[in-house]
Amino acid sequence: MIIIMESGATKKQVSKVINRVKDIGLDVQVNQGKEQIVLGLLGDTRKVQDIAFHSYEGVETTIRITNTYKLTSRQFHPQDTVVDLDGVKIGDGNFVTMAGPCSVEGLEQIRKTAQMAKAGGAKILRGGAFKPRTSPYAFQGLEEEGLKYLRQAADEFGLKVITEVMDENHIDLVAQYSDILQIGARNMQNFKLLTAVGKTAKPIGLKRGISGTIDEWLNAAEYVAVSGKSPVIFIERGIRTFENATRNTFDLSAVPLIKKLSHFPIIVDPSHGTGVWDLVPPMARAGVAAGADGMIVEIHPDPENAWSDGQQSLNDKTYQKMMQEIQILSSAMKEISSLQELTVRR
Repeated sequence: MIIIMESGATKKQVSKVINRVKDIGLDVQVNQGKEQIVLGLLGDTRKVQDIAFHSYEGVETTIRITNTYKLTSRQFHPQDTVVDLDGVKIGDGNFVTMAGPCSVEGLEQIRKTAQMAKAGGAKILRGGAFKPRTSPYAFQGLEEEGLKYLRQAADEFGLKVITEVMDENHIDLVAQYSDILQIGARNMQNFKLLTAVGKTAKPIGLKRGISGTIDEWLNAAEYVAVSGKSPVIFIERGIRTFENATRNTFDLSAVPLIKKLSHFPIIVDPSHGTGVWDLVPPMARAGVAAGADGMIVEIHPDPENAWSDGQQSLNDKTYQKMMQEIQILSSAMKEISSLQELTVRR
């Protein structure tokens, strides 16, 4: 259930409602909107009578949220959440690119990649220091050494860092070197990990599970949101279907659907969504057209000799060309959005 306060509700009136909610054994999270305050009631609200709060001064209405994700829902938080990394904003209408290699292989490799990323207009450097691999014999990452290289390269070129955290034991270590904590597809429903990273106050890049439904994905985000500290960035990276011509089936319909159902931003991952380097640029463009807030893409100075995922990584020439196309399309989408707003106002 959510309680929507009147636009002119006083602090005293809001506090009175909050105290009442806590008296009946529920938790409450406050969403300060532009004009109104929305209170989200957390816990078993079945015993709460809607009419009980209607009599409180300053209460406009109550709404029962029937889905199982509440804080993630746009009903609770009508305005878009903008994730702000010291001026790098995700979800404010600009298309933000995160670029880098699948794995950090060494300082020189990640420096060259960071230089590529920056030249193309990326704001955030990606790279894996802890790598979840299907085979136990595959390269597993440089771990803390890789994190240090990643941070050093990002700082040198004025970039932020996103990297994956795989288990609870590594949260503090990974958080020390990164600006965004990524939860990989295999961990989308690792609920203990989701709860733990939600307490860090770091933004969480939540990848969709390999066979995860939209509902499961939204509920996974709820585990993070319940902590009340860390915002979520949804990452559509494709799902497993019967099709095997591509690594995954890139579900771009998830972009407008998530934006309809949730207030958190969503970005796309055309690299994992296709698994084939020459399919990445057209799918990146499609992500812009679908309304994504950004993308995360794999690039490498020498993809043919990459230690992992070289087949889906872009080289410098292809990446720079793609980013020029993205800039043109992104500008066009802003014009379309402005026209839509004018039409609605009329």
